[in-house]
Amino acid sequence: MKKLLYITNAIDGSGGLERVLSVKTKVLTEDFGYQIHIITLSKSEFVENQSSKKDSFFPFSDKIVQHNIDVSGNPLQYISKYISGIKKVVAKVKPEIILVCDDGLKAFFLPKILGAKIPIIYERHVSKLIEISENQSFIKGIFTKAKFFMMDILAKDFTQFIVLTQGNKNEWKSKNVKVIPNPLPFFPSEKSSLQNKKAIAVGKQSYQKGFDRLLNAWALLGEEFQDWQLHIYGKLDESLGLEKQVQNLKIGHQVFFHPPEKKIEEKYAESSIFVLSSRYEGFGMVLIEAMSFGIPCVSFDCNYGPSDIIRNNEDGFLVENGNEKELVEKLQLLMKNETLRLQMGKKARENVQRFLPQNVVKQWGELFKKLSS
Repeated sequence: MKKLLYITNAIDGSGGLERVLSVKTKVLTEDFGYQIHIITLSKSEFVENQSSKKDSFFPFSDKIVQHNIDVSGNPLQYISKYISGIKKVVAKVKPEIILVCDDGLKAFFLPKILGAKIPIIYERHVSKLIEISENQSFIKGIFTKAKFFMMDILAKDFTQFIVLTQGNKNEWKSKNVKVIPNPLPFFPSEKSSLQNKKAIAVGKQSYQKGFDRLLNAWALLGEEFQDWQLHIYGKLDESLGLEKQVQNLKIGHQVFFHPPEKKIEEKYAESSIFVLSSRYEGFGMVLIEAMSFGIPCVSFDCNYGPSDIIRNNEDGFLVENGNEKELVEKLQLLMKNETLRLQMGKKARENVQRFLPQNVVKQWGELFKKLSS
């Protein structure tokens, strides 16, 4: 039985990284026989109560052993506790392979901190574009470029550097970069009927997810589609002013915001179209989730992910990134053409099976075998 150690920040959140980790580690332990340990971090003195897999948003296998490191205190104390805590767990667990799932800069130093005795794999779950914010200042721009420069240098120290898409691969200069996509968290026995006049979007409210662009587009649908509804699920952020935008656009009778939904499968099953309005992505888990229910997707062709998932004009539509008018046109096409919805939905359910856990995790198993030999 091979022993794996994952290092991440937390596993109790509702984000894509937590969902992927819960699915992947469950399959590795229960289907492939791996023994898995996970290191998480806590800034609270009540360490044992933080980031528990029992209280996590997504279910983690009971076979997984969790180690929580207290990193409370000032920056120097944080760094000291981070390094000593990880070294202590590594010495105790004695893993055969270490996997790093942390998109922060600190994670890039782990090969130097731990040495080269154990293979260390880095999993990059986001694009570099996540570091670039709206109206970024000149100083912040310089800092970001310096951070990218450092990341590029440190990335070469990992035994293998895993990214999610071909576009993500092109962001990195190292020769150790390999593409392994995210696994599909579920494949339902039943699909959506595609009869309800409901469109769905899923993701936290943020600049990245571009819901402001989606609302602008929705307001352009016209009178013919006033009976269609848009439901957006994800962590709410009042500072973005999306509720006010809905009021200004006079689409409050059609658009509804909801907090993160644990039973999101039920919401997919009620929907007929999925729409992704992101400015950039790391992969796009929500796309493959929707497609598993036989739902056609309309997505901005942003960097990176949608073009690796959606087969344009076959199981969904890829729209020029930021082209709200084209987004509206594709939504209208699916809304008024039930036959097209059903055809694309059928293809979506067929094509998405390449992301089934057994297919994706098999690639990880082959990598682990290669690194252990």
